Amino acid sequence: MGWTTEEFGESHEGIVGAVLADGSEPKPAYFDIGSGAEMYRTCEWWAYDGRMSRPRAAAVRAACSCGWRGPSTPVPWDELAEDGLEELDVSGPRRDWSEHIRTVEGRTVPLPDDLAQLLSTLEEKLFALAEDAPAAALRAVAALDRLTRRAGREAACLIEEDGDQRWDDLGRALGIDADRARSLVTRYLLFH
Repeated sequence: MGWTTEEFGESHEGIVGAVLADGSEPKPAYFDIGSGAEMYRTCEWWAYDGRMSRPRAAAVRAACSCGWRGPSTPVPWDELAEDGLEELDVSGPRRDWSEHIRTVEGRTVPLPDDLAQLLSTLEEKLFALAEDAPAAALRAVAALDRLTRRAGREAACLIEEDGDQRWDDLGRALGIDADRARSLVTRYLLFH
C-alpha cells in the first residue's frame, strides 16, 4: 500500500520504490493473486528480491506517482533474513516523501488566513457536535455540502469562462495533476 494524503490522493501517491544496480527503476512486477483476470501490479521495493526472475533491488527510495523521486539508500541484503523483507527500515524514504508533500503544499494556491482559521474552527465544532448531537452534525454537514457544491459550481463556471485555462497550471495550484484538475472542474460544473 502506498502513502497518500486526503488532499492530494492518487496525484501524489508515494511508495518505497526499487532502484537497480545501474540506477534505473525496474519494470512493474505482476502477481497472480488468484481467481479473476486482475493481476496485482507493483513497483514497490519488496517485489525486487531476485526471486521469480525479477531483478534484485540494489537500493530503495521514495517514489511519487507525480514522477518525483527521493535519494537512494542501499539495501543491506546480507543483514535481512530470507523472508524478513519487513525488517528494512523505510522511515527515511517515508520522511523524504513527506518532505515532497510539504513542497507540493507550499506550491498550492494559499487560502486567505481568515478562511483557513474558519475552516479549522468549523472542523473542531463539527467533530464536537458529532459526539454530542450526531443528528445535528449530519444536518450541518448536509448544509455545508450544499454550500460547497454551489461555491464549487461558481468557481468552476468562472474557470470555464476564462477559456485560456491551462489544466497544468490549475493542477499545480491545487497540488494535483492536470487530469484530476479538469475532472474536479467538470464535477462541479455538473452540480445543480
